[in-house]
Amino acid sequence: MVRFSNNLIGILNFLTFLLSIPILGAGIWLSTRASTDCEKFLERPLIALGVFLLVVSLAGLIGACCSVSWLLWIYLFVMFALILLVFCFTIFAFVVTNKGAGEVVSGRGYKEYRLGDYSNWLQKRVLNEGNWAKIRSCIRDSKVCNSLSEKNQTFDQFVNDNLTPLQSGCCTPPTACNFTFVNETAWNKPQGFTNSSITDCNTWQNDPSILCYDCQSCKAGVLANLKNDWKKVAIVNIVFLIFLVIVYSIGCCAFRNNRRNNFHGWKGGNA
Repeated sequence: MVRFSNNLIGILNFLTFLLSIPILGAGIWLSTRASTDCEKFLERPLIALGVFLLVVSLAGLIGACCSVSWLLWIYLFVMFALILLVFCFTIFAFVVTNKGAGEVVSGRGYKEYRLGDYSNWLQKRVLNEGNWAKIRSCIRDSKVCNSLSEKNQTFDQFVNDNLTPLQSGCCTPPTACNFTFVNETAWNKPQGFTNSSITDCNTWQNDPSILCYDCQSCKAGVLANLKNDWKKVAIVNIVFLIFLVIVYSIGCCAFRNNRRNNFHGWKGGNA
């Protein structure tokens, strides 16, 4: 029973080692095949995650199974730092996504979104031109507006549709603009239209490559989508955090076993 914790840590880290191989392989594959900004964005995080899992799992595996205490100590240190990081990120995710919600518009089955409703930290991320250029490219690559226009709906069908935050904010002009419906992603400006007090009305273009991709409503739609995703990630992180604490506790038992075995081995050698 004394070696149970060492064996369990060894098995867990062997599984982690196996998991790191396809993750690292996917990152390397993307680095050679990526053609869009979204794919390139995933390339470095995947490689970094793969290398991290590979190194840490090897340290835990060798440290537990071969009774190498200094490797197991490094493993436990990294695990403790990871627990702190996941805990802090979970709290941060709940805090920055606490504000912001879509607004129900009269006569519409979907919600519209305002950038000012979200936290200042999130607003600064999408207002940064460099960040937004990458996000805008990803939205275009995802063809989210193309999928909306392919529905070929009538106006009545459209206004009762349950649009996603991205479709509502990036693919259509705000309802307050009072544009005339042509199809889901084409809206005519009223005759004699001049600059509106609503910035997004001036920004909207029927050009499929422009639409409302630079609108404040589009940036708000991205944040609404991000908020929903981060809420889910935060919940998953709580489960992951509990798992990490359990593994860390087992690792501490394995470390004590190593110290005890090394101590007895040292005494036996001196006897």
